[in-house]
Amino acid sequence: MSKGSIHKAALACAALAVLASCGNETTDQAGSPFVIAAKTVGEAVAARRTEDKAPAKPPKSPAEKAAEALRVNPNPLIMAGFESLGRSQVMAMTDQNGGMRTYMTPSEEALIMRNGMLVGTRGLGDDLSVAEPGTAGLIRAGRSGSATRVMRYFSGDGLERPLSFDCDVGPGPKAGVIVESCQGHGVSFQNSFMLQGGQIPVSRQWIGPALGYVTIQTLRP
Repeated sequence: MSKGSIHKAALACAALAVLASCGNETTDQAGSPFVIAAKTVGEAVAARRTEDKAPAKPPKSPAEKAAEALRVNPNPLIMAGFESLGRSQVMAMTDQNGGMRTYMTPSEEALIMRNGMLVGTRGLGDDLSVAEPGTAGLIRAGRSGSATRVMRYFSGDGLERPLSFDCDVGPGPKAGVIVESCQGHGVSFQNSFMLQGGQIPVSRQWIGPALGYVTIQTLRP
């Protein structure tokens, strides 16, 4: 029953109780169904108010979310931290086609990855339709060099628009980190990839102008 319904029921029962108790209250009146109902609903309203005043449980930390997901979901998992949205989300692999993997939340927000590199998003709004990183070979080999990255987005007219960026790849400030610095169309961004055993277990990658960066950490390969 909703809070509004409880309040309405309490008022109705209280009114009936008042009518039943006009004059001197007798033992029969004190035990009448109307009086008992009014007391019962009144107690329920008081209990609901007490629950409403109870402090809300703090949101789970990313570490707690990761631990819970690892316990209940046997699939490959990642933790995605969306900087512009101010939230972190555990995502489970729902599909794999060769090196392409789709990771999704229960609300069907998805990241599409190819060998650890972000190549698309779905369900986030202002989605990246597909990315074509010509820098992928350099990044995975940990080599310096230059290449072109193409990022495709759907415009307001429903057509897919490709944006081409010139990118330089080189070592980052910390050992084992490769940085991809790109610019074009008045925009510049920098992706960071941690290499480990030929894999990319941790990265920070740019989705687009609207969604900004997402930090991706592998919880279960």
